[in-house]
Amino acid sequence: MQSTCRPRSQQTVRGSVVVAGKGYWSGLHNTVEIRPAGPGAGVVFTRDGVAPAFRMAATVGNRVDAVARTNLAADGVQIEMVEHLLSALAALGVDCCTVSLTADELPRLDGSAQAFVDAIDAVGLAALDEPVDPIVVHEPVRVGDDEAWIEALPPRCAGLSVDYVLDYGAGPIGRQEFSIEVTPDSYRRELAAARTFITLDEADRLRAAGRGLDVTMQDLVVFGPDGPIENRLRWPDECVRHKVLDLVGDLALAGRPIQGHVRAYRSGHRLNAALATRLTAAVAGRGACVPA
Repeated sequence: MQSTCRPRSQQTVRGSVVVAGKGYWSGLHNTVEIRPAGPGAGVVFTRDGVAPAFRMAATVGNRVDAVARTNLAADGVQIEMVEHLLSALAALGVDCCTVSLTADELPRLDGSAQAFVDAIDAVGLAALDEPVDPIVVHEPVRVGDDEAWIEALPPRCAGLSVDYVLDYGAGPIGRQEFSIEVTPDSYRRELAAARTFITLDEADRLRAAGRGLDVTMQDLVVFGPDGPIENRLRWPDECVRHKVLDLVGDLALAGRPIQGHVRAYRSGHRLNAALATRLTAAVAGRGACVPA
């Protein structure tokens, strides 16, 4: 893997923008402020009210294991459920920004990345004076087993493309497949509004454990035996679209844009992060330019 020639400039948000809401797991209100940052800064989280001043890079080295979400931790501070925000930032091309939080868990909003996309679009992007240094996949990299796997292959387009197969077996979710070339426009149209989903059994187990007690059927998509409960799908295949949304956010933990074709079968946050780790480890400094 090596860097490509003539990359685009790094980008940041043109101005500060705020998104606020309660978390799924904690129920705590969080005000998220996305602020401009300089070239080479990457995406960095800060946490209000933490002393001494806390800064944590959104990189796979700071990822910690968590159930059904992507969490980061450093210096005794944990930031929870970062995947939807990271997905929006990566897909829209925000390479550098500071994300200030007032609580540990990012807002659930409607279970999608749409509010983050709308906020970023409201201020727009500004080019910085350094080029991006993407990870360009030249050889297959695969993690997982026969039950669930994800792999990165050489690119089929100028950036990231994804083929994802979701398979819940018999039932209302069933098997779904989705393919996309991830660009800002395609992300806005096809992925940003795809919402978090769980089964009714999973929702009951979470409530029994004291989690998500104020979450309603409109805050995500809950599937009973006959389909969504008190809710309607935005697409017939909304579930697989959300899996791809999550995948884009998890791969953003590589800390650099990825140029490659990703195929996945029943992959989740753990395997997505494992692939990001492998891709990051395979890059030894800046490589030579790849001829156009």
